Amino acid sequence: MTFGPSTPKPSPDQLTAHGAEHDHGPYEAVFTGAARAELDELLTRYPNKMAALLPALWIVQRERGWVSDDAMAEVADVLALTPAYVKGVVTFYTMYHQHPVGRYFIQVCTTTPCHVCGAEGVVDAFLQHTGCGELGVTSADGRFTVIEVECLGACGFATPVMINEQFLESVTPARVPEILAALT
Repeated sequence: MTFGPSTPKPSPDQLTAHGAEHDHGPYEAVFTGAARAELDELLTRYPNKMAALLPALWIVQRERGWVSDDAMAEVADVLALTPAYVKGVVTFYTMYHQHPVGRYFIQVCTTTPCHVCGAEGVVDAFLQHTGCGELGVTSADGRFTVIEVECLGACGFATPVMINEQFLESVTPARVPEILAALT
């Protein structure tokens, strides 16, 4: 995350992105009860525990909204992996959140074809209409986090946007208010 000279730096209360401090109290294990049962069922589908790493991380993210260092250690423990290996996987894939994000995680493709077709205006519209103000910062109401991503794999439908698991094609700045209004 960068802060430009013309943009006021968010207050510490607004920061929930890269580099921000987080105080979430003592860590509570994810893999108990129903989540543990789900993981145990998943493990029956894979040849070894390591193969279940990605879905285990999805469970963590679904349950907590992000994958903390403590959660990575828990995943490593339940899958008999090293915490460094799990962290390597989490940091490789951009779909795992390493910090808390808003309830609606908005990814706007700004790769070259989308940039040429106006992705910058789409990003600006999402930042303005969500109240995020800056990329990677969560809105004050906790609803939105907007980031740019490198390629959502839909160059023919610029500008593609993902909001959580919902994929939207041909998004324009004019459509942004309507898209946000449809979110519950």
